[in-house]
Amino acid sequence: MSVRKLKPVTPGQRFRVVNGFDAITTDKPEKSLLAPNKRSGGRNAKGRMTMRYKGGGHKRRYRIIDFKRNRFGIPATVATIEYDPNRTAFIALVNYQDGEKSYVIAQNGLQVGQNIVSGDSVAPEVGNAMKLANIPLGSIVSCVELRPGQGAVIARSAGSFAQLMARDGKYATLKMPSGEIRVILQECMATIGAISNSDHQLVVGGKAGRSRWLGRRPRTRPVAMNPVDHPMGGGEGRASGGHPRSRNGIPAKGYRTRDLNKASTQYILERRKK
Repeated sequence: MSVRKLKPVTPGQRFRVVNGFDAITTDKPEKSLLAPNKRSGGRNAKGRMTMRYKGGGHKRRYRIIDFKRNRFGIPATVATIEYDPNRTAFIALVNYQDGEKSYVIAQNGLQVGQNIVSGDSVAPEVGNAMKLANIPLGSIVSCVELRPGQGAVIARSAGSFAQLMARDGKYATLKMPSGEIRVILQECMATIGAISNSDHQLVVGGKAGRSRWLGRRPRTRPVAMNPVDHPMGGGEGRASGGHPRSRNGIPAKGYRTRDLNKASTQYILERRKK
């Protein structure tokens, strides 16, 4: 994977850094695994705007991803590595030996023609999915379940991964992408390897229009608002706005909002760094 810096032939391309898409092998998705993707534009059922700065953007179709990987013991061959407009990671189209097709999140290093499989007694190789109980300690994993059978919810975005640190009783200790260390049931599934498209963080839009293509509308700075609109608005001249806080007054930049009595706190061994 790589990124390319474009020549500044237009003002919008002067700072533009694009993804090289070296790993992508096709630009035509599998039709049977596509679904409509209706967009709300930040409006609720009454048509009122409840989420600001959202709307517009290019029309997309949803790719149906297999996050559960519960077809145990059936080998699958990677047919293509594809771009998915709905996520930062690349996805892989896999053909199972019984004729079934599905999309999975592509791990870094996954190649076309490679065989992957999920199950209890499979080799800990990139792309293979298994329970945390069967993964060697110290392994880099991604697409981790939080509850058995739920489907992957942890470490799914481009370049992210978790590390299996230890096992004790029915729990496994994982170091999360955020740096948080927590325990998860060993019965939960995870996939070996880090997520693909790790260069996503290096991409630079280059112009405001690209944000509009992605469905992001212009965002007004709070210090430019009036006091009636935001706690940081108002003041004579170019006032700094006071302490950084959200529209409803909750402090930002370091203020912790997690409920200390939350049930899942008992599973967190070490909080993420600030």
